[in-house]
Amino acid sequence: MGRSSDVPALRRGLAVLRLLAAKAEPMTAAAVARELQLPRSTTYHLLSELAAAGFVTHLPEQRRYGLGVTAFEVGSAYLRHNPLEELARPLLRALTDRIGLTAHLGVLHGAETLYLLREQPRWPLGLVTEVGVRLPAHLPASGRAILAHLPAAQVRALFPRSGSFVLRTERGPRDLPRLRRLLAAERRRGWAVEDGYVTEGFASVAAPVVNPDGRPIAAISVTFRHECDAECGRQWPDLAAEVRASAAELTARVGG
Repeated sequence: MGRSSDVPALRRGLAVLRLLAAKAEPMTAAAVARELQLPRSTTYHLLSELAAAGFVTHLPEQRRYGLGVTAFEVGSAYLRHNPLEELARPLLRALTDRIGLTAHLGVLHGAETLYLLREQPRWPLGLVTEVGVRLPAHLPASGRAILAHLPAAQVRALFPRSGSFVLRTERGPRDLPRLRRLLAAERRRGWAVEDGYVTEGFASVAAPVVNPDGRPIAAISVTFRHECDAECGRQWPDLAAEVRASAAELTARVGG
């Protein structure tokens, strides 16, 4: 059994990894020390040990540090096992049984929403959101439920230019300022709404699932038929309450 004195060092090392993972760009050692309130010498020692193990990559020309290949391998192994799906499946099934609508579990994959799970009612709807489908993250409610809780710099890095804003219908944010206003409103409200952005005649609401650090890792959404000539601004708070309850339960199951 390891010495108890090793535990603080382990915790600090994990804090470094979480910090690097949360940033859109590599960081200097000084920035890491400042954000984690660590002594410079301790920070350099931690970064050196993590780099030797492959969890951190040192970029000498930039004098910065980023996540290493080993961290990517651990993340890939998590995706292969994906306990998130197993934890979410019964919650989605229960949500669908309660409200009679199609429920999804989505995650952010770059600038796209990737659908991992779908539970359908007895009479399902014809939707494009099959398991494995990817959609531009700024369009579906599940994507924006996650984006709304990311740092502004990370959102900007995901959507760096006007060409990043692909539309499927005539609705949806067309540039970064409009997306930011939409995300700010959804962050304050606590859930995201999509009305005809993905498929005409359908709408959806979604709520984020967060990890122990409070970062969004997924979203639960429900999709239903809704048609209006122009975007009507409905927010469906009753449905959102059901979705938020399921997202809160999944958050608790992952320790968030």
